[in-house]
Amino acid sequence: MGAGGTLQAPVSAPTPHQRREAALHPGAWWLWALALGTAATRTTNPLLLALLITVSAYVVITRRPHAPWSRSYGAFVKLALAVLLVRLLFTTVLGSPVPGTHTLLTLPEVPLPGWAQGIRLGGRVTAEGLTFALYDAMKLATLLICVGAANALANPSRLLKSLPGALYEMGVAVVVALTFAPNLIADVQRLRAARRLRGRPDHGVRGLLQVGLPVLEGALERSVALAAAMDARGYGRTAQVPARVRRTTAALTLGGLLGVCAGTYGLLTAAGGTYGIPVLLAGVAAALAGLWLGGRRTVRTRYRPDRWDGRAWLVTASGAAVAALLFLAAARDPAALHPGVVPLVAPSLPLWPAAAVLVGLLPAFITPAPETAVKEPS
Repeated sequence: MGAGGTLQAPVSAPTPHQRREAALHPGAWWLWALALGTAATRTTNPLLLALLITVSAYVVITRRPHAPWSRSYGAFVKLALAVLLVRLLFTTVLGSPVPGTHTLLTLPEVPLPGWAQGIRLGGRVTAEGLTFALYDAMKLATLLICVGAANALANPSRLLKSLPGALYEMGVAVVVALTFAPNLIADVQRLRAARRLRGRPDHGVRGLLQVGLPVLEGALERSVALAAAMDARGYGRTAQVPARVRRTTAALTLGGLLGVCAGTYGLLTAAGGTYGIPVLLAGVAAALAGLWLGGRRTVRTRYRPDRWDGRAWLVTASGAAVAALLFLAAARDPAALHPGVVPLVAPSLPLWPAAAVLVGLLPAFITPAPETAVKEPS
């Protein structure tokens, strides 16, 4: 009851349809994350790479939904750390092509036969070689973490529903592959929690072996259920289209993909800078036309399709801006984005490329916050 004795209508919680309408298009999350990963490939500066990881982590922490498939980000972070450790271990054991004067330790060197010339086991381990390996491994680790951010932010089922009709079959396979890690992690966490409640060990080799069999059994049951659901929904069925339409679709799609490859190669090489952009644009246009024609073969409808609104454009543009600005920085000042290790000096943080990376934080402020799960009253 409000002031003056008037009754006020209770504020109702948003319906599932309203929550779906407010959610961001999953394709925008993937394009944003892949753009950050592309930006990571243009630099080996550990400070810029650490800033890219921080930006993606902040967006994931603030905008990750409360769902089982969104818990895979930590697994990708652990995988990235494993990549770093393996690369440093290989550099320590096999040596590094980078010459160095700061010797950290000397391992016993194993003599190898003549046919293995150029390979070394053991010997000197220098600070320059380890630093070079760390910089190079951080680039791959940052790319893995960006892919993990996309897995944690984009709903895989909604992403599958948003694919063009021509890519539906391939999209199902890709989405099933991408959801393997989130589902596996959710199963392991659920089984470990159940074992702890029963007072059984969940760590070590014994706990891993006793958890592994139920996880594999659950994966098999999920695969069988998925196959039955796909068959019930008419997966793989196509409409009858004229032969000339099929040939035109194949020619446009193949020609478009070749144009995209040739244009990308032209952009990455100095000799092809003049023809790279026109060929790339023509290839993209031909591929899109082929996908549009190929979508006519798919006899399926969409229930409440996700809309690509202004926020999706802004999120995608923020990631693309980071990638474009780092491409520009790598061309104008390569020394700042690729610090040298001989002589061994501390890397410096270039100011305007760092400010460009911060543009990737835009999704944390323009997208809706995830809703906290509220238990319904009994």
